[in-house]
Amino acid sequence: MMRKKRHSSVEKVAGTTAATKAKKSRNSSRQPKEAAPEEASETAFATFVKKAGVSLKHNGASHEIAVDQVVFQKRIQQQLQKSPRYPDILKEFITDLEAYIENPDRFRNCLLPCIPQPSEADVRSVSSFQESLIRMLLGIEMLQTLIISTLLEKLPEFMFDGAVDGGLNIPRMIINQLKWLDRVVDTKELAVKLMELVSVAPVEVQRDIITSLPEILEDSQHNDIARELNALLQENTQLTVPILDALSSLNLSSSLLTEVREAVMATLAAVQLEDLPVVVKFILHSVSASNAYEVVSNLRQKLELEQCVLPPALQASQIRMKSKSSAGSASTAASGNSQDSVTLVLDCIKSAVRFQKTISEAWLKAIESVDDVEDHKVLDLLVLFILHCTNANQSRRGAERVLKLKVRTGLMQEALLQKTFRDYSQVMRGYFPSILALAQSLVRSPDPCVVPFGGQMYRHSFTAFDSYCQQEVVGSLVTHVCSGVSGEVDVALELLCSLVMERPSEMALYAVFVKGILDYLDNLTPQQIRRLFHLLSRLAFGQQEQGSQIQSIRLFLQDDMHIVIRKQLSSTVPKYKRIGIIGAVMIVGSMGALRPKGKESQSSSLSQETLRQVTALLELVKSSSESSPEAAALYYDELANLIWSSALDPQVEEMIGMSVLDDFQDDFVVDLGPDIAGSFIFPACAMYNLEEDESQGGIAINLLPLLAKETQNKGEQQSQIGKQKQQKLVSPLCLSPFFRLLRLCEEKRHQGDLEEIDALVGCPLILTNMDVVDKVDSLSKAEREFLCTLLFHTINWFREVVNAFCKQKETEMKMKVMTRLQNITFLQMLLERVLAGTPGYMPPVSNFDGETTDGISFSVPVNKAKKDRTGKKRKAPGKNAPEGVSQPEEATEADETQQEQPEKEKEKENRLGVSLTAYRPFFRELDMEVLSVLQCGLLSRSLLDSELHTKVQEEVVLGPTELVFLLEDMQHKLEFSLTAAPAKRAPFLKMRADKTVGFSHLQQRSAKDIASYCVQLLPALCSHLENCHNHFQTLLSENNGIVDGPSTDVEEHQVMSSGYQLLLQVINTTFSWSGFSQPGQRSLLKKALGLLAGRLKEGGPELTLEQLVKHSFEYLLNFRSTMPSLSTALCLSQLLSTVSEKGGNPGAYREQTASLARRFLNQSWVTASGEKERGGKFNEALHTLLSIYLEHVDDVLKAVEEIAGEGITELINTSKDESSASWPTLNRQTFLVFYKVLMGELEKAARKIPAGKMSDSSEAQSEKLLTWNLAVRDFHILVNLVKVFDSRPVLNVSLKYGRLFLESFLKLGMPLLDYSFKRHKEDVQSLLKTFQLSTRQLHHMCGHSKIHQDTSLTNHVPAVKKSLELFVYRVKAMLTLNNCQEAFWMGNLKNRNLKGEEILSQRSQGSDDDDEEEEGNQELPPPQEQSDDEDQEADSGENSRISRREDSTEDSD
Repeated sequence: MMRKKRHSSVEKVAGTTAATKAKKSRNSSRQPKEAAPEEASETAFATFVKKAGVSLKHNGASHEIAVDQVVFQKRIQQQLQKSPRYPDILKEFITDLEAYIENPDRFRNCLLPCIPQPSEADVRSVSSFQESLIRMLLGIEMLQTLIISTLLEKLPEFMFDGAVDGGLNIPRMIINQLKWLDRVVDTKELAVKLMELVSVAPVEVQRDIITSLPEILEDSQHNDIARELNALLQENTQLTVPILDALSSLNLSSSLLTEVREAVMATLAAVQLEDLPVVVKFILHSVSASNAYEVVSNLRQKLELEQCVLPPALQASQIRMKSKSSAGSASTAASGNSQDSVTLVLDCIKSAVRFQKTISEAWLKAIESVDDVEDHKVLDLLVLFILHCTNANQSRRGAERVLKLKVRTGLMQEALLQKTFRDYSQVMRGYFPSILALAQSLVRSPDPCVVPFGGQMYRHSFTAFDSYCQQEVVGSLVTHVCSGVSGEVDVALELLCSLVMERPSEMALYAVFVKGILDYLDNLTPQQIRRLFHLLSRLAFGQQEQGSQIQSIRLFLQDDMHIVIRKQLSSTVPKYKRIGIIGAVMIVGSMGALRPKGKESQSSSLSQETLRQVTALLELVKSSSESSPEAAALYYDELANLIWSSALDPQVEEMIGMSVLDDFQDDFVVDLGPDIAGSFIFPACAMYNLEEDESQGGIAINLLPLLAKETQNKGEQQSQIGKQKQQKLVSPLCLSPFFRLLRLCEEKRHQGDLEEIDALVGCPLILTNMDVVDKVDSLSKAEREFLCTLLFHTINWFREVVNAFCKQKETEMKMKVMTRLQNITFLQMLLERVLAGTPGYMPPVSNFDGETTDGISFSVPVNKAKKDRTGKKRKAPGKNAPEGVSQPEEATEADETQQEQPEKEKEKENRLGVSLTAYRPFFRELDMEVLSVLQCGLLSRSLLDSELHTKVQEEVVLGPTELVFLLEDMQHKLEFSLTAAPAKRAPFLKMRADKTVGFSHLQQRSAKDIASYCVQLLPALCSHLENCHNHFQTLLSENNGIVDGPSTDVEEHQVMSSGYQLLLQVINTTFSWSGFSQPGQRSLLKKALGLLAGRLKEGGPELTLEQLVKHSFEYLLNFRSTMPSLSTALCLSQLLSTVSEKGGNPGAYREQTASLARRFLNQSWVTASGEKERGGKFNEALHTLLSIYLEHVDDVLKAVEEIAGEGITELINTSKDESSASWPTLNRQTFLVFYKVLMGELEKAARKIPAGKMSDSSEAQSEKLLTWNLAVRDFHILVNLVKVFDSRPVLNVSLKYGRLFLESFLKLGMPLLDYSFKRHKEDVQSLLKTFQLSTRQLHHMCGHSKIHQDTSLTNHVPAVKKSLELFVYRVKAMLTLNNCQEAFWMGNLKNRNLKGEEILSQRSQGSDDDDEEEEGNQELPPPQEQSDDEDQEADSGENSRISRREDSTEDSD
């Protein structure tokens, strides 16, 4: 009864709350009257409180409580209920309370906690902490509503007072009374009143009320109050933080939470920077697994960190402009605050990612889905760093994978990384371990596209972070260098070099780390050793700040390097001597470097002491290398590289130049007399003299006598070792390197003028008469090897002469260079013939800084390895043979397709000689400048005094052979420098072949420089291209369109054809350079395309890139009518494809490219000798061309059906050696090529058919079914061709691609049948009927493979049978889905061979014949009848399952 009574009183009290405001005004008017007597006579409020156990204190003292607060509340409640004036006493009590708290001090006391009364009796019963009087009264339910109204009415009086004395904030204290009440009687009314207060209160009070709402209101009010807060958020961004704090603590429904989050997201752009972390935290903490990706993508799009840091960046520039102004400190503070806010935002993301796996996955997916460079933000990189630094392995791997993917595809570029480090260095410092780990991973990647990005991460980390991070960066780079993996070492050394150049004083502090690499020199290539000593010598001898610490480090490093160099130079092991030579020359480069002028503190010229040290070091290297010709040659090459690439002090250059000039004359140049003294293996005579007016009294290069002397010395070396060391050895091995050094010294000293040594370009060499080559078969082995060596040295001398004088402007010089090129091509032809008769010959080394000089002493193992290798390659036919060089793989393919070259061709190739391709490392490297000779194609000997490029109606000096020679060299260079390198992962067994041999000078140029040089040569290349076109056009017109007409010169035709093909290859390689896709190279690309387009149509720079591509495509298309061979036609198709991709719309050229490829495929290709083209090279070109045609054609399935249905059918009906009428390139020898491409492209096309969806319309389903019908029909035609062409390679292709096609059908086709079975039963039936025939044929192939026990075929059988069985059960699942499962039943198929004959070696007891089963299916009801063919197909699958069991039985037997 007591409880009921109390509840009713509460209800009555609640009903009186409507008159709150009137009561307030009444009380306030009465207050002055009651204030005086209040002291004298106690009110009901004071009496009740005192009786309940609380002593009211005045004068600032806290109220004292003598009982526990629960007892106090119970006593108050009992007094009120027992009062005779109940329930009116409640109003009286509240009125008295209001009167009491009118005094601000008393009100403050009532809001402060009570203290226990110091009474001995009750001290144990009272807790040490007590609530305030007001809060204890709020715990009494019958008073709660009235007191809350009183407090909320009281609150506006203190709204604008702020904190009173003692730092107490009365509004906040009032709000705190309402928190965490055991029960709120009228929570709805309380919520309304609180929101009314929020609408009128100042911001500080608004914040206090809003943040307290979750602690005041009950759960039932959370959704309503959230809606009001959401509306308030739209109106007042100042309250963003408290509202979001409150919303985070409210228990909201998912729909309301989504609504609130979307509203918050909409205001994100207007949020204050300091509020941003709270907003981001709320958004991320309010997501669920289902909407994580959507929310994160939206947040990523709207979160603009760039705007947060831009003003500080501008302020930083102001700080630099006025460093001493007072604004500087303020700007710095502002910049710091913005960085702090960004840090807090990232911390919010980090905590969300760490504790919610779905959010980390959503961030990865959101970043991965961006497909435009411009759309990527700094935030993306920062989030990837955050994801990598979390503990989860999956998140770490995911961040690494996405970063590599973005860098590989070019979507994240160096500019974004630079911006991130520049503007957020303070933020990123916290993620340094992750940045370092990601950089290590990228640099170690086998993908060359991502390695430079990792290098940039290292560089920016060193630049932006503190000394600890710098030390870690240097340590990590040193680890890369010592790893021994070529790609890693190159990138790390390049980075260390750039850091030494940019920040020498900082790098000097970490020189001891870099010096540690000296212990790992064995793992480095000569190029890497050169780079290492370059950076060490820069650290030790370069110009740096003269701090005491840095100076001591430099002196320490100098001493160590001198010790290492002397130790290496004194070694008798050629490898270590080579390291010493390279290191010493690099030190000379740093010690003798040209000092910058204009510094008062330092003399601009070299000191005498430094000059003396440089001279002494050079003398030491020279004396150490005299005993070995290879070491001496390396020294000359290294010194030449130094002079070419570095700016040395004039005194050093002069000292080296004078010494070199004198030594060269003494060692290699002799005066030419009437007779040549001495007896040699061959009679000596002066050859190749271009100085016609100096028949006597001239100079000559003393080559033959020196070579004879060296050969003689080698024979006597065992008996006269002591004497040999006493006299200086002059080896012809040093001739070319020494001349290169001499030429570069003269160029430096005389600013490119070679007048001092111009006699060497035309002077003769002392050789022998080359008629001896015709009698090579009658020579002894020693004589043949001597002749080969003589030819190698002569060719290398001429190559260096061409290198030296190709840049000279005088017409006479140009003509001599042309003649030397002719000498080279003639001597190479002779050399090919001599090498063919000299098996096992080892040529002299000519590139001394490559890996091939590991054994420069020519020890037996190295000799043997090289002989074996060159011996194998020497089996290839000559370069002038119609099919080019045959490789072992091509020979294998030729065997497979039963194509063998006639014996006559083989004899002819052997007679011509071997290919010099294998011997390319033994020729001196041609400089890029030599290619400028390509521009001099119209210069004639008859007009020596005319200007360059004068058009003359006489024979062109640059003949076809020289053109091919230069183009071959150019193509090698472009493939090396512009083509993307393959994976750089080190092989398990280090191979001896070094692909960088012969490219050491080219490696010192950037890819951009080489591409620019090629673009400059484009007009000359186009002129030669047009000349080749005109040549073949004239030839065809003379012969009435017949290639092998009577006036055709076979040899000339071959050379011109090679030139034509090489020109197209060179232009294609140039345009294929990946650098053109970079934004900075767009102008170079436009220039290159403009040069091509300008040949056809004059246009200015106003043409767009798309227009330039269009005109270039049209220009190149004009060459299609004069293609001399299929390989050349392929090169043209590839070039057109490459050019079309440079525009924004490559699809516009698909039809033209396909049409051109079809034209070439429909052409009959005949050589100049009248025979049809054939062989490995032809098949390879045909394969690529057919692939291009099918990739560019509009309807692949239709094209496959056309070739397979018409072309191959025609072939079957022809005789053995004839071709298909509609496809002349299709014959029995090329059938395998066609079959492989058709199967591959069909399978690729099937993978691109969209998967069936339940939501597809009937029309969409019909269209997809039609596409699959075409694909399955093509597949059926191709698989059944095995019955006619049953060779092993054809079966292999059929099994491989048959399985892949079946898997694609299971994955993409069967879902379509699931959903379209009911609507399109007849189409599904037709499709499966055709497919069943193909799968049965595949089963027969498996049986055939098992019988013949062919390993290459049986490897495919298990996977094929598995797919066939999967197909059976997938059909059953489809029928079950469409309620036709009773129509499905399985029988047993017999194992058969390709001819359909039963395989009798296996027992198949109880198996029914498939024909009988098919007849049984006719009796099924109409709905089931539609699926007869599925049943039949099931037979095929069951057959595969049974045959597997039988196979295992047979194996066990």
